[in-house]
Amino acid sequence: MSKDTGLVKGLGLMDATMLVIGSMVGSGIFIVAADISRQVRSPGLLIMTWVVTALLTIIAALSYGELAAAMPHAGGQYVYLREAFGPLYGFLFGWTMFLVIQTGTIAAVAVAFAKFAGVFFPGIAADRYLLPFLSSQQAVAIAIILLLTWVNTRGVRTGAAVQNTFTFAKTAALLGLIGFGFLAGRDSQAVARNFDHFWQNADWTFTTVQVVGVAMVGALFSSDAWNNVTFTAGEIRNPKRNLPLSLVLGVGIVSVLYLACNFVYLNALPLEAIQTAPQDRVATAVAQKMFGTTGAQLIAVAIMVSTFGCVNGLILAGARVYYAMALDGLFFKSIATLNPKTSVPVTSLVWQCAWACLLTLTGRYNDLLDYVIFAVLLFYILTISGIFVLRRTRPEMERPYRAFGYPVLPLSYILVAGLIEILLLLYKPNYTWPGLIIVLLGIPVYFFWRKYEVNA
Repeated sequence: MSKDTGLVKGLGLMDATMLVIGSMVGSGIFIVAADISRQVRSPGLLIMTWVVTALLTIIAALSYGELAAAMPHAGGQYVYLREAFGPLYGFLFGWTMFLVIQTGTIAAVAVAFAKFAGVFFPGIAADRYLLPFLSSQQAVAIAIILLLTWVNTRGVRTGAAVQNTFTFAKTAALLGLIGFGFLAGRDSQAVARNFDHFWQNADWTFTTVQVVGVAMVGALFSSDAWNNVTFTAGEIRNPKRNLPLSLVLGVGIVSVLYLACNFVYLNALPLEAIQTAPQDRVATAVAQKMFGTTGAQLIAVAIMVSTFGCVNGLILAGARVYYAMALDGLFFKSIATLNPKTSVPVTSLVWQCAWACLLTLTGRYNDLLDYVIFAVLLFYILTISGIFVLRRTRPEMERPYRAFGYPVLPLSYILVAGLIEILLLLYKPNYTWPGLIIVLLGIPVYFFWRKYEVNA
């Protein structure tokens, strides 16, 4: 057990790596290429969007490794922000995670599972209501959240076993799509259209930077949640080695898979077909081209497996953030308790489950996720900035792993991500300002909570 939290150290390197991969891969890679290609209007810029996203994510993972190895405690990123900038910043991260980022993603991904389950069971649909406020699609999504929350109350090894199983399955599904896509999906007209005009509409001025920066939203969200493994640091064996290694391995594997998938799309479909794929289901269009109706069903199964594993990873990891907050007196005290039999934060899991289910009922989770794009990047920038702060303020801190490429790579991330933030503020204000407001609303809540705790 971890001496400071009582959590059981039951996760090894493979478990941690599977958590990184499983949390990252949801339904996005099967869908978002359509929207990105509509924005960039170029096969080359579509690939560039994913390349830049991969580079940024890998640099972030290499940078987080230093913080993860130096502070291998439950809560991960929350702890790093608290130690670098003070409890207010940690609270704002945890507040936004609970309110929108983690729970909203859980809701959205669970609904994606239910949506594709409707391919096999037509009764599962957004317009089939069981109650005036509950569609059959929402009911299935809530059932998945409840089931996986219950699974994770049984112990960290149980949750990890589910995670490993479904992550292996979803990775195999992606490899199958890539393999068959290159072997059987090649379309000579698509190849000629896409690769003979690879850099169309790329004028290499600041306009190209602007277009790619704004279009990266979908790719960044599809590549997000890699940091979730840091939340479980208190349950990872030899975290000073396994945490940094799992971050790099997991992010590297997913980045390669994502790039390969997009080359498969360009190999099988002309750009215009990617842009106009029905309901943006690009992977389904490719599979249908190869295998007909069976192909669409295979992709539906792949997405169900992928989203099921993703929801499990999000549920397992997220609860550790609120648990760490409660230990610091920044959340309800009951959330800081562990189940005496399983040594997992059951109360935290239950609270997370309840709020995610409520967001599922509202039907507004996708809007909320759009709103927090700005906030997600903001917290990544702050956390990586924390490396510079802590090297100055706490030079004596043990650092078993030091950020690769420091200071150039971490600084590059801060500058590029900062530029993306500015572009989003300028060109997608409807999505960015609400996210910033959600974060800022946490400031008065923080001071109210501290006053409440002092007077309690």
